[in-house]
Amino acid sequence: MSGSWWSSEPVTHGLVALFAMGSWISVNSLWVELPVVVRVLPEAWNLPAYLSVLIAFGNLGPIAVTITHHCAPGRLNERLVIHCIQLLAVVVSVFLPIFWSHTVTIAGEKRSLPFLLFTFVLSLVSCTSNVTFLPFMFRYPPQYIRTFFIGQGLSALFPCIVALGQGVSKLECKTVNDTVMPQYLDESFPAQNFFWFLFVMLSVSALSFLALTQRRTTPKQDAPPQESDNVAVTNNGVETRPLHNGGTPVSEEEVQVEEQQPAQTFWTQHNIYLLALLAVSNALTNGALPSVQSFTCLPYGTMTFHLSVVLGNIANPLACFLAMFVVMRSSAGLGLLSLAGGVFAAYLMALAALSPCPPFMEHPFIVVICWIVFTGLFSYLKVVIGTLLHEAGHAALLWCGISIQAGSLIGALVMFPLVNVYHVFTRSQDCVDNCS
Repeated sequence: MSGSWWSSEPVTHGLVALFAMGSWISVNSLWVELPVVVRVLPEAWNLPAYLSVLIAFGNLGPIAVTITHHCAPGRLNERLVIHCIQLLAVVVSVFLPIFWSHTVTIAGEKRSLPFLLFTFVLSLVSCTSNVTFLPFMFRYPPQYIRTFFIGQGLSALFPCIVALGQGVSKLECKTVNDTVMPQYLDESFPAQNFFWFLFVMLSVSALSFLALTQRRTTPKQDAPPQESDNVAVTNNGVETRPLHNGGTPVSEEEVQVEEQQPAQTFWTQHNIYLLALLAVSNALTNGALPSVQSFTCLPYGTMTFHLSVVLGNIANPLACFLAMFVVMRSSAGLGLLSLAGGVFAAYLMALAALSPCPPFMEHPFIVVICWIVFTGLFSYLKVVIGTLLHEAGHAALLWCGISIQAGSLIGALVMFPLVNVYHVFTRSQDCVDNCS
């Protein structure tokens, strides 16, 4: 009796979400804590540029995994790789709150070498998770892929909520000698406490994965038939499916057999189309638009910026939860969804280009709504594509992860010189009328 609840679907969904949460929570946490650490570390506001480069180097992990899959198909033990990278992340997160503010002298200048080294390792883990966590999810029925993306959404939401509770970037405008100047308020708790929170979250994710691998599962062929749950009801290209589909994880042997089968049938026009949509959506949501979010929101006020970040991160898991019940299978429908998200992305990019004097300054709720809709549309699109690629097999989920990572990298590399080298966008100044 005690084992029945432990093997139940709600517990499995919860463990999958917590497991997925650990994929990008470390990188997301480093970004939201930047306003605090830049006031301590010698690199100051050059630190975001360093982080972008280190995250790009983190793609060495996915490259190594992809080459291994290509050169030795079926030989890579995904469980072992996941255990290793999770253990590495947990160990680094123990040292991060202790040594993050330490500096070393290099060529006569102080550098925050420990923090940069920890950032690189955590970036390597996060990037590698896209090409290991997703293929591992092939063992589970399609509805768990949707739960996985909900968990990935939580990896952005949780650090954001904690940072807001910390009071990051809170300021007051004070007049000194007839000059209005911003005065930044102290945080509710220091950066090392925030990094201990990161350690707890990474530990929870690692323990959740350990629990998933240790639970007793029944092979597919032994599971009782549940046709009423497993057969999707399709209406105008939209699949409606209940939360519990009655599936069970497949065995390790079944995954190994599927991995070694020829993959000629995967590269169809439909699957290439799905991968292209996935890459473009991640280029926008993970690379391009986050680089200019401050330019789009801060002219309307810090509250607008915080609401856009928080509500956008809430829209992510909510959109993924919607996909638990309704999956759009129509290629045309997915294209229209992507086009609609692209319209909001173009508007937000235009606001960034017009900073610090964008239009509708008296209506800040417009930019907040745009961020919510933009994030929600592309979050739904990503989880639907992940579900469809799950049906194409284990290799499809590997390419799903590669497309996510490649799109994110391309988006970041395109925006980095525009923001940090050529300074195409102008930042709004605090406590100043930027449009006078």
